[in-house]
Amino acid sequence: MIVALIDSGLGLLPTSAWLRKLRPDVDLLLQLDPDGAPWGPKPEQWTIERVVQTARISIDLGAEVIVIPCNTASVTALEHVRAEVGPDVPVVGTVPAIKPAAAVCRSVAVWATAATTASRYQADLIAKFGGDADVVGVACHGLADAIDRGDLVGARESIARAVEQTPDDVEGVVLGCTHYPLVIDSIVAALPDGVRLFDSAQAVAAQTIRRMDALGRPNPGNGEVLVRNSGRPGSLPASAATFESGRILGAQG
Repeated sequence: MIVALIDSGLGLLPTSAWLRKLRPDVDLLLQLDPDGAPWGPKPEQWTIERVVQTARISIDLGAEVIVIPCNTASVTALEHVRAEVGPDVPVVGTVPAIKPAAAVCRSVAVWATAATTASRYQADLIAKFGGDADVVGVACHGLADAIDRGDLVGARESIARAVEQTPDDVEGVVLGCTHYPLVIDSIVAALPDGVRLFDSAQAVAAQTIRRMDALGRPNPGNGEVLVRNSGRPGSLPASAATFESGRILGAQG
């Protein structure tokens, strides 16, 4: 059983690490795209073609489940990937955890990239799942890029700027970019005590396992981690070893 995870950069690490923890026998195919990263500012059609092509290559390499642990790619390309691979291949996308946050918090900030924060998609999610909570978007300029570089100082600077934009009375912060859980300790340290964080990586991993088990394949795998960088066989970038999730997946600095 091979599960392919597709993202432009290190945003696939948290979900991949949860899969490794929950099902260490499953083979993981990590599809990064250093040549095309970041995807957020790219034209929508470009991103669709890039993600669909990567999914197609993943199937050719033996993947039986596709996971898109990236908000940008899920927004733009999820349904296109499903159409490409057909109904027999489960495709799991990522949605910011606005609904569970709004259910228990009166005031919620959704931290995301500038592109996602400005998107109609996020506005629609807030309208649909925000309930009675006061939900605002906060653009975390440069945070995902700093994480991809393994630049913890730059990440903390971006986090500090995001905190300044976050309402003082906020009760919950939704991590609306899959990169952000990699620096969750720095985010916790920067926010006021008692602010709750909401992240979707564990839920996406759990959903992936449910879809995988539903296939009823007898051989789960050997626990291998395969990496492709813009289609080329390789390894995780050295910056991945900065983070526990990267080390769990074998990254070496």
